[in-house]
Amino acid sequence: MKAVVLASGSKGNVTYIEHKGVRLLIDIGKSCSYIEKKLREINVEPNTINHILITHTHSDHINGIKTFTQKYKPNIYITPIMENILNTYLNKPNYNYYNNITIIDNINIEVIKTSHDSPGSVGFIIDEELVYITDTGYINEKYFNTLSNKSIYILESNHDIELLYNGRYPYHLKRRIAGDEGHLSNIDASKYLSKFIGNKTKHIVLAHLSEENNTKEKALNTYLNTVNNKDINIIIALQDERTEVIEV
Repeated sequence: MKAVVLASGSKGNVTYIEHKGVRLLIDIGKSCSYIEKKLREINVEPNTINHILITHTHSDHINGIKTFTQKYKPNIYITPIMENILNTYLNKPNYNYYNNITIIDNINIEVIKTSHDSPGSVGFIIDEELVYITDTGYINEKYFNTLSNKSIYILESNHDIELLYNGRYPYHLKRRIAGDEGHLSNIDASKYLSKFIGNKTKHIVLAHLSEENNTKEKALNTYLNTVNNKDINIIIALQDERTEVIEV
């Protein structure tokens, strides 16, 4: 399995996954030209993308969907409640709907319900190897066993609590970000990871960092001060840069 976060943050999110001959994107919140450029940097032609998995319909996760799908016509996977919003972007799209376990070609995608102020928002466990969860105020405890001991975690580490509450955002927005339908803080992410990681875990990507209310140093230091296992490769995903190619 290969994974590359092509962009992560409030201005656009897109992640590339390659596994068992299948190439897919999780979210498509950057422009088509940006995605084409970043894919070609890792020697992937955009017309070889088979599927797009949408986590939710906030604009920073779907902004590039119209141009990219018109040009390359991948399959689009969504929850039914996302359809009305996506129909404002797309003409005669090729929708597929998630089940709790969705089989895409020969890959098992386990769908995890997330808690965000966007109806039908989800995260994923891909073939018992990779966890992808961003844009959630918390992770339901019922998923803890299912999420444990995976090879790769791409997990939101959105904000530093002190930076958020001492920052310039209005109070209602601070409450929204820190609330149960908002985003995971650095300490939230680190505490969850301390519960999830196991002897299979090789890579962790801290994702969806706020440019206003976080820094990569704060996200990384919070993780290092919280999680005992220091032997895992820790990557900080950024807004306009792709990560290294992660491979297991």
